[in-house]
Amino acid sequence: MNSDTIKKRVVVTGIGLVSPLGNTTEETWAGLLAGRSGVDYITRFDTSQHTVKFAAETKNFDPAKFIEKKELKKMDYFIYFAVAASKEALDDSGLKITDDLSEDVGVFIGSGIGGFSVFEREHTKMMEGGPGRISPFFIPASIVNLASGYVSIYNNAKGPNSATATACSSGAHAIGDSFKIIQRGDAVAMICGGTEGAITPMSVGGFAAMRALSTRNDDPARASRPFDKDRDGFVIGEGAGVLILEELEHAKARGAKIYAEVVGYGMSADAFHITLPDLDGPRRVMLKTIKDAGIEPHQVDYINVHGTSTPAGDKNETNAIKAAFGDHAYKLAASSTKSMTGHLLGGAGGLEAGITALAVQQQTLPPTINYETADPECDLDYVPNETRQAKVHYALSNSFGFGGTNAALLFKRYEG
Repeated sequence: MNSDTIKKRVVVTGIGLVSPLGNTTEETWAGLLAGRSGVDYITRFDTSQHTVKFAAETKNFDPAKFIEKKELKKMDYFIYFAVAASKEALDDSGLKITDDLSEDVGVFIGSGIGGFSVFEREHTKMMEGGPGRISPFFIPASIVNLASGYVSIYNNAKGPNSATATACSSGAHAIGDSFKIIQRGDAVAMICGGTEGAITPMSVGGFAAMRALSTRNDDPARASRPFDKDRDGFVIGEGAGVLILEELEHAKARGAKIYAEVVGYGMSADAFHITLPDLDGPRRVMLKTIKDAGIEPHQVDYINVHGTSTPAGDKNETNAIKAAFGDHAYKLAASSTKSMTGHLLGGAGGLEAGITALAVQQQTLPPTINYETADPECDLDYVPNETRQAKVHYALSNSFGFGGTNAALLFKRYEG
């Protein structure tokens, strides 16, 4: 883009959330403000041989409400969630994708894993009955970009279409890249976010084998406890978060409601280790995002932190915030909503971007629940256990993924 090109302003006009706290944005937000845990024992499969027996599943989610029954067998859960969240986001925004507009509306939805349940099911069928048993829908039901594909087909969105698979940064990268697409004038609106449906025997077993998961089987609701001294790993979750990003003048011309303005996006790599976190990558991505917005670190009021409840990760993010913000780190609020939703992996960035936009609009900070014992190495204001009213002009949303891939988004209160 030519340096003289005027960047378009980008706003959030619709939010769709499917989470362990509820199948809509309203239900999810209410659960967050109530400080309710979405974590419970796994119902999706038999856990008798698993060391970890709990997760943050969606509750009473019926994909047939959004997708024709004959189509369901062609999809995995991550696609179900993306379609449902996208429908809610579009309905919320009031954006009508007419034939005249369709080429200017794109879709960009990330997923860290894609169709894990389909992979497991079809592999079992092949091992038991040979390759002739494999479903013809196996590949399109499982590859990551089919969430974006189905959403574009269902909504006549013919603009830029892509997907990210950057582990737990996938949803944030998809939203950030969509922000840049609109900012440079390549679309007027993007349906964007993250989705994941990976609560499966292999997935839970695999993360447990890495010793990444909490093993608090006696008390699942209190297992996700970011920044608490007794944290022992993350809790796997599922769902989707989808935003409608729109060019400001287009949104204003149709009288759209505006949740927040997107003003900054950053990317960085740790270049350090495949799974362990590093201080410098998160520090740099926060500062890059703030610089992209043209503001100073002290202007940030709130961070929806990555905060997964792992011993190393939470300590590292705390230190990265201190390194990026200096003394201001002790003046801003930094809560982890994963304490309630669990970790949606590639869907986390989409869900948490939606939560951050709502926090800015509502001037309300969701808490970090299960914070009971302070960790001397994690000494910031994590909004412990209780929702808080606060003045929020600028808010960051952090997402960090395996492989050292980092993303951050900066939202600004929209005041007309």
